[in-house]
Amino acid sequence: MKPTLTLLAVLALGAVGNAQGASLDLNLGPDAVQFEAAGEVVDGISLGGGVVHSEYREDATVFNAQLMGTNHTPDREVGVGARWTQFDTDVGKGGGLGLGGYGYVYLPNLPEVSLGGYGFYTPNVISTRDLEDGYEVGVRARYAFAPNVDGYLGLRQLGADFDDDGGSRTLDRGAQLGVRLRF
Repeated sequence: MKPTLTLLAVLALGAVGNAQGASLDLNLGPDAVQFEAAGEVVDGISLGGGVVHSEYREDATVFNAQLMGTNHTPDREVGVGARWTQFDTDVGKGGGLGLGGYGYVYLPNLPEVSLGGYGFYTPNVISTRDLEDGYEVGVRARYAFAPNVDGYLGLRQLGADFDDDGGSRTLDRGAQLGVRLRF
């Protein structure tokens, strides 16, 4: 597990180091840790990836890679695109291609504060191995401590439905505390 996380982190940092409009995100919850990296490859197109490791009910590691169309203004941030999600859990393994996005709005009277959320769904149409479908949804309240550093509080739910005896499982649920660095 640790060599895989290290390799992913090195690859993500290398990709982000060459991109403008890049970000690194780390959050912790009572039962989980998540790391994500993204970078704008051309204006309005972002490539990213991440990993969540959770011990909420079962041991689960979920990797993702995504390509998003993005738009950032002083009032809002939005992104929509495709995401490959790979599940490695005690109850099933598999991956699939899904769709989703995120959206945040900055409060007019408190421009350091933004509120929003994200959601991704992986249907069984394009899934492999044991995976029937999967999802990740979350909401966050962010505060800009510096021009390129946000801290946030959020709630996340991550789940999947697996073939055979795996069934429908919530792999992570709960609060998270995180920090996002923007370059």
